[in-house]
Amino acid sequence: MRAMTKTFAGARLRRLREDRALSQSHLARLLNISPSYLNQIEHDSRPLTVPVLMRITEVFGVDPTVFAPRDTPRLVAGLREALPGRAGVADLTELATRLPEVAEAVIDLHRRYRQADEQLAELLGDRETIGRSPHDQVTEFFYRRQNYVPDLDEAAERLATSIGLRRGEVRPALQDRLAQRHGVHVRRDDAASLGDELHRYRPQTRTLHLSASLRAGQEAMRMAAQIALLEFADVIDEIVEEERFDDVQTQILARVGLANYFAAALILPYERFLAAAEQRRYDIDLLTQHFAMGWETVCHRLSTLQRPRARGVPFSFVRVDRAGNMSKRQSATGFPFSHTGGTCPLWNVYEAFSSPGRVVVQVAAMPDGQRYLWIARTITRHHGGYNQPGKVYAIGLGCETRHADRLVYSAGMDLHAAEAATPIGPGCKTCERMTCPQRAAAPISRRLDLDENRSTFVPYPLKD
Repeated sequence: MRAMTKTFAGARLRRLREDRALSQSHLARLLNISPSYLNQIEHDSRPLTVPVLMRITEVFGVDPTVFAPRDTPRLVAGLREALPGRAGVADLTELATRLPEVAEAVIDLHRRYRQADEQLAELLGDRETIGRSPHDQVTEFFYRRQNYVPDLDEAAERLATSIGLRRGEVRPALQDRLAQRHGVHVRRDDAASLGDELHRYRPQTRTLHLSASLRAGQEAMRMAAQIALLEFADVIDEIVEEERFDDVQTQILARVGLANYFAAALILPYERFLAAAEQRRYDIDLLTQHFAMGWETVCHRLSTLQRPRARGVPFSFVRVDRAGNMSKRQSATGFPFSHTGGTCPLWNVYEAFSSPGRVVVQVAAMPDGQRYLWIARTITRHHGGYNQPGKVYAIGLGCETRHADRLVYSAGMDLHAAEAATPIGPGCKTCERMTCPQRAAAPISRRLDLDENRSTFVPYPLKD
């Protein structure tokens, strides 16, 4: 049994008390504790106990989740990017722990500043600055939600139960649902009919055309996504409207992303998939075989298992190409993805390209001391016949090493030995490893130590 995490929520309790104009002594009487004990709780000298927490929720009429521990590593990662060189990790950790709402506000302010700066650059015709693309906006949308959308996830699981979706019979069941509920006919066409398209839905004829090049799991995903757009359009539209995206293109891309999220949640229902993952110690190959789905789909679904009271291992998920372009990044951890361009070449997602199809495992140590276990493997996609261009990506899935014992990939690894970890960073522009010989750019928070009369092995020597 895992030890219960201590909950320190002094700032939140103090704010509640002050909002209700209660003195410490008055609240202490209501909670049946001493004023000195309450003072220690408010100053984070003592953690909240379950009995005190329950009395607090009764007195203030709030949900206990108000005092749930925040994702401190995630907040610290955001603060380090928002305030480069302004404060040490210890100070940022204290801010994230004691005043998480303030930390979130600082991160959000930095995000809005970046957006405004990019929009201004576009208005002024600065072509060297890339604006906030629809893809970037939708990626941020899922990232802020830790890649978990409860309304869609729960709706998909209910539908899977109601239609009796069973492993090995997914495609026929989805095809029947489309036909019986929506009058949609599924048709499989060759490249001569669809060209470069993998699927197309024609509402006039109520026909879903699927490319003959799609594998069974991909066909199932396309049918499930179409069910989402036909049957749960109101839920998807409400989520998109609440986000207030910049333009129509971004709204469409968000709807596609949410439909694909629903599709994975329908084919891989939450409780059933989580149980299978835990039973197999998150062995991705075994899960792909069990559910007859692809590596990327299974990895992405693993990164969404963040339902309260039924959480899986909190993963970060990434998809990159050989040039380092990151086309997908989602996270339920505090892993510091860089927003300033570039990633770390020492990260094992790039090593995966040297061993196509083989799983590469790495213990990665970040500059702040946090360690992650990363699993990476390449995937390939082809459309068409011989000599037709294909796509090659590396898929990465990572978790903090404190969760690694639940993964088969940690077997035989010393997760705590210093020499077992590869020192990596979030990207050269924000990385604080001053002596890294692989550095490709100076950090934005430090000045260069330049001298025309000397040279160094480490690129970009920096001032102390």
